[in-house]
Amino acid sequence: MQLLTSVLLPTYPDPPGSKVASNAVAVANQLGATLDAAVINVDIPDVSNALSSLLLDLPAKIREANAASRNRGKALLETVAAEAARCKVTLTSQELKAQPAFMRETAAREGRYFDLCMVGWTRNIESIRATAEEVVFSSGRPTLIVPGDEDVGALDHVVIAWDGSRVAARAVADARPFLERASTISIITVTDEKALPREDTGDRLAHGLAARGLRARSESIHAGDNEIGAALEDHAIRINGSLLVMGGWSHSRLRDFVLGGATEGILADLRLPVLMSH
Repeated sequence: MQLLTSVLLPTYPDPPGSKVASNAVAVANQLGATLDAAVINVDIPDVSNALSSLLLDLPAKIREANAASRNRGKALLETVAAEAARCKVTLTSQELKAQPAFMRETAAREGRYFDLCMVGWTRNIESIRATAEEVVFSSGRPTLIVPGDEDVGALDHVVIAWDGSRVAARAVADARPFLERASTISIITVTDEKALPREDTGDRLAHGLAARGLRARSESIHAGDNEIGAALEDHAIRINGSLLVMGGWSHSRLRDFVLGGATEGILADLRLPVLMSH
């Protein structure tokens, strides 16, 4: 069955870089998948009155913001189309509209029609991070978050962050297209962060993958004084991992924001592609 992927590209208030568009094509190409590029442009309603029109020229500012969003969307679609043609990836595209308050919700809702969502991430741009969070938490689909400032290479060393939880198990199942194409699979278990269901939980997963024809090695690490997200990402990079697979938000986002958690740590400083499932 053909794998259907989507790259979700909100263009307001901060658009993802063009690198996200080309990286989405590269991932679809590695998976032998089709790609749908969904640009989400802003549609700011004109709610001005006579005073605001006189003092601020609000209608003109609204028109300018809407036009800038559409222009950014057009440029992103052109980048995706050119890269898809070069890589011979089957591409569909669409332009959606949403009011400012519903940009992220629209992205998450659109992602539900595909097997894999892709979103970009850019350091220190809160609106882009918030879109990634919403798609992970609300789309119901596995979400690949790709750094927006560097090329995604071959995703051939898959690193699984494993704690035996429901969301981690979901992530492993959703990562199957990547696992089946990987040359190396590593399983990382952090042993000093919380109680684990069993001491050999990483080995147990490795045995289960082996039964499916996927060879994996497991190892345990200590987070120490580091946040768990940073510890996982640091170790994945240290062993030359190219893709980190993990569950996203085993609790509510509010609880993880207050108490901390691997998801928040990863999204605070993304340094390699991360596949998250909730």
